[in-house]
Amino acid sequence: MIIVIGAGVIGASVAYRLASAGAAVTLLDAGRIGGGTSSTSFAWVNSHHKTPRAYHDLNFAGMQAHRELREVFGDAPWWHGGGTIEWEGGTEDDHIKYRQKVALLQSWDYAAEWLDHRQLLALEPDIDLTAVGDAPVAYFPDDGWIDPVVYCQALISAAKKFGAKVKLNTRVSSLTMTRQRVTGTVTEDGTTHAADMVINCTGRWADQTSFPTSLRVPLAPSAGLMVFTPPVASNVSRVIFSPNVHIRPDGAGRLLICRNDLDLSLSSGTTPSIDSPQVSALLQAATKVLPALAGVEAEAVRVGIRAIPADQFPAIGPIPDVDGYYVAVTHSGVTLAPYIGLAVADELLNKAIRSELESFRPSRFASQSR
Repeated sequence: MIIVIGAGVIGASVAYRLASAGAAVTLLDAGRIGGGTSSTSFAWVNSHHKTPRAYHDLNFAGMQAHRELREVFGDAPWWHGGGTIEWEGGTEDDHIKYRQKVALLQSWDYAAEWLDHRQLLALEPDIDLTAVGDAPVAYFPDDGWIDPVVYCQALISAAKKFGAKVKLNTRVSSLTMTRQRVTGTVTEDGTTHAADMVINCTGRWADQTSFPTSLRVPLAPSAGLMVFTPPVASNVSRVIFSPNVHIRPDGAGRLLICRNDLDLSLSSGTTPSIDSPQVSALLQAATKVLPALAGVEAEAVRVGIRAIPADQFPAIGPIPDVDGYYVAVTHSGVTLAPYIGLAVADELLNKAIRSELESFRPSRFASQSR
């Protein structure tokens, strides 16, 4: 029996791949499907600002895994393509650095092309060129975004068809251990769930104090503010990644407007109201890019806390000197999720060692601690 803790994009992917390969799987989550960080994510599938090369390659593998997963499912209502339009403002030095960044991605065989203003407006006619100015504009056609809750629901439903058991609103309060082996979980109602392997996919809760210190992943989470508009008269059909605000469609004519450099104190149980200064400032920044947003008020606001391990890189693999326990915690979870599902199933069921994960093992935190 394998227990997967967490029904977000990572846990759903892992549970699906394990169950489809014939493993007995129980998926536990403290709340609902996709109800944690997954539901408060910009959900952009890309490998833009992902250095060094090993981290870029991992995210690129995630993009390929998304493509392969869509082929498996045929109908993949969670996926939305269209690519990304991006530019960097600032000084000429900033423009030079951006051109160098895009050139590096192109040298790594990442699909990227330059757009002039005419080509830009052909893709996104609602963008105000004044907001772009003389900044170089790049287009990344292979990027996309997903509806993470739809993704989680689809993969978990498929996992259940392969025999997986799913228990929601079931918080794991502790792990059971015999010597240096994890043997299962205990939930808040006192129920013990025995397991041959426990996989921690709890994201920003991976350092929860209810787990032994040696099994926690040290985190450095950050907050992002997300504003959802009502349906608007806009033709936006892809991710727009501008210097001061990020915008994408969110279905039914709505737009999602995001900014990721918030003070984390904002996330301590408090979400700004729709008429707060932070929300107004974000809408104003978006209106400079898309004048069609003038006068539009927020329909909903969320604060997303991103699950970022302490050194900013994924933590995927076993914990040193502990059997029966595996960790899969990462930022860029939306991009990496389908790949992580494949890799974890391969390592646990086929006893494979995925060399591309060697730089991202949680053992590095134990080494730093020592």
